[in-house]
Amino acid sequence: MALSEKTIMKLQNGSDVRGVAVEGVADEPVNLTEEAANRVAAGFLDFLSHKLGKKKSELSIAVGHDSRVSAKALKKAVLGAVTAAGARAFDCGMASTPAMFMSIVFEETKMDGSIMITASHLPYNRNGMKFFTKDGGTEKGDIIEILKGAVRNPELRGDLSKVEKLELIDLYSVHLCNKIREELGGQEKPLSGMHIVVDAGNGAGGFFATKVLDVLGADTSGSVFLEPDGMFPNHIPNPENKQAMEAIRKAVLDSKADLGLIFDTDVDRMSAVLETGEEVSRNSLIAMISAILAPKYPGSTIITDSVTSDELALFLEKELGLKHLRFKRGYKNVIDECIRLNKEGTVSPLAIETSGHGALSENYYLDDGAYLAVKLLVAAAKARKEGKGLGSLIAKLGHPAEAKEYRIKIRGEEDFRSYGEKVLKTFEERARKEGIRIAEPSYEGVRLVLDDGWALIRLSLHDPNMPVNVESRNAGGVAKISAKVRGLLEGFASLDLSVFH
Repeated sequence: MALSEKTIMKLQNGSDVRGVAVEGVADEPVNLTEEAANRVAAGFLDFLSHKLGKKKSELSIAVGHDSRVSAKALKKAVLGAVTAAGARAFDCGMASTPAMFMSIVFEETKMDGSIMITASHLPYNRNGMKFFTKDGGTEKGDIIEILKGAVRNPELRGDLSKVEKLELIDLYSVHLCNKIREELGGQEKPLSGMHIVVDAGNGAGGFFATKVLDVLGADTSGSVFLEPDGMFPNHIPNPENKQAMEAIRKAVLDSKADLGLIFDTDVDRMSAVLETGEEVSRNSLIAMISAILAPKYPGSTIITDSVTSDELALFLEKELGLKHLRFKRGYKNVIDECIRLNKEGTVSPLAIETSGHGALSENYYLDDGAYLAVKLLVAAAKARKEGKGLGSLIAKLGHPAEAKEYRIKIRGEEDFRSYGEKVLKTFEERARKEGIRIAEPSYEGVRLVLDDGWALIRLSLHDPNMPVNVESRNAGGVAKISAKVRGLLEGFASLDLSVFH
C-alpha cells in the first residue's frame, strides 16, 4: 500500500529525516519503510537537480550508512531510486556522516550530493537520512521540500548492477592522517609513544582506531566496542550518556592510556577522557577546543548553545580573551550563526553544542567528531613534547557545584508551541516583578541570573515539553533555585510540575 502524504511529511525531524525502520518496540510502528526511503531519495534528487541546474541523469550521488540493522535494506532502496533516475550511484558502505559530506569536497570523488543513512544515537529500531550538498547539510526548509518531492514521486527501482563501489572511509582516514602529520612536523608516525583508546559504541567510528591512530603509530590496545553492531549491545553510542562516558573512562584507567576518545554512532560528535579519568565533555570539551583555537584566532567569538555554564563564559572571556555568544539549542542553529557572523566580518572559528556537535570554520563548518579528535590529538602530542598533560589547557576552568535538567511535559495542548510561548512570557514577567535579573540578550527561552547560579527554561525544539536547566555554585543550591522556578510556573494547568518533586 502506497504511503500517504501525512506519513511521509511526518518523517521530517529538524534538518534531517528520522523514523522507525524496524519492528520490535511496542507502540512504535514502522514508518521509515524501504518504499519511504526510496521516495525520499527521489525527492532529494529533484531538490538537488533544481539547486544545481543539472539534469538528474548528470548527477553523481554517494550513499553511506552507519551500523544499524536496517541500514542495508534502506541503502538498497535509496540506491534503487538513484539508479532509476539515471544518476551515477556510489555505494560507500559503512561511513561516518562527516565523511559523506567530504565525498563532495575530495578531488578524487567530487560528488554532487550525498545521503547518509543514520539516526545518530537513537535506539536500534530507528533510522533516518541526512543529506549534503556543496553548501553542507540541508536546512529544515530543504527537508520539507525534499519530502514534498517524495510525495510526488512513486517508488521506482533502477538497475543496482550499475552501482559503483567507493571506499570512502579509506580516503577520509588518509585525509585525517595527513592533517595530523602536517600539524606535527610531517613525521610518518607522529603519535608513536602515545597510548590512545577509542570507544566506538559499536557504531561506525571503529575506523578511527584502525585506520588513523594505528597508522600514525599510536598504541590503541584497550580500545572497546570497535566492532559494528546495530543492536548496540554495550551502551548507547552517545557521548552525553553517563553509561557511555563511564565505559570510556574505565577503558582509559584500565589500560593506563594517555587519552580516550568516544564517538556517537555516525561520528559527528565526540567527547574525551584524560589519563586521570577526568571527562572532557559538554562545557569542558567546549573550553578545550576553544583553548586550542585561541592562539590562532585571538579575540574571536565562540558560539555555543543556550545551556552552557557561567564558569565556561568566564573561562572563555577572562582566561582565553575570547568572546562568548550563547545562542540556541540545535547544532544547525549554532553552525548557521557561525557562518552568518563570519560572512559579516566577525571572526568565529567554532560553533559547538554541549552535546558534542562541534563545527570549525577551517573545516567547512562541518560538525565532525573525528576532526575534533584530530585537534585534541595534535594538542596532546604538543603538550607531551613540553612535558605537560592535555588537561593543562583547561586547568583554570571552573565548574558548578551542582547541575540538573528537568523536562516539564505540556499535556493536552494541540498547539503546544503557542502554549509554551505564553508560559515563557508570563514566567519572565513574574520573575521581573520579583526583582530577579534576566540574562540579556537571550536567543532562547528565559535565563534567570541568581546570586548562586542560574536557571534556563525554554521550549523543546520538537516535543511538547519545556526543558529547565539549573546550575548552582553552592551545594544544595539546585534545590533552592528549582523551588523558585516551580513557584514562577504555578497556575499553568497543562504543565506537569511533578518533575520538581
